[in-house]
Amino acid sequence: MVVAYWITAGLLALFYLYAGGKKIAQSKEQLAPMMGWVDTVPMPAVRAIGAVEVLGAAGLILPPLTGIAPALALAAALGFVVLQLLAGGLHLSRGEVKETGLNAALIILAAAAAWLATAL
Repeated sequence: MVVAYWITAGLLALFYLYAGGKKIAQSKEQLAPMMGWVDTVPMPAVRAIGAVEVLGAAGLILPPLTGIAPALALAAALGFVVLQLLAGGLHLSRGEVKETGLNAALIILAAAAAWLATAL
């Protein structure tokens, strides 16, 4: 179970570090080709989402790694489930049904990480 958690959490953390880092560092024009929704969301909100993703990635890895407040890994994983539910809702509201596949996969991975975090 512990190995499965580290694989799942590692994959999620890499994805969210990349995606969150892009949202923090890049301009709206740079993000728009990959994330069409940034046209309708204020940039401070996009930057805040990026910061939440980076902090959540750290929350998946650092608490279990250090042994300090390992329950935060469960909170981070559940936070990613909520984040992706909201992201899927945004895509559906924009008529972007094709784009919800990634959201569904990330929900499943985050839910698995949450379940596996209970065994840490």
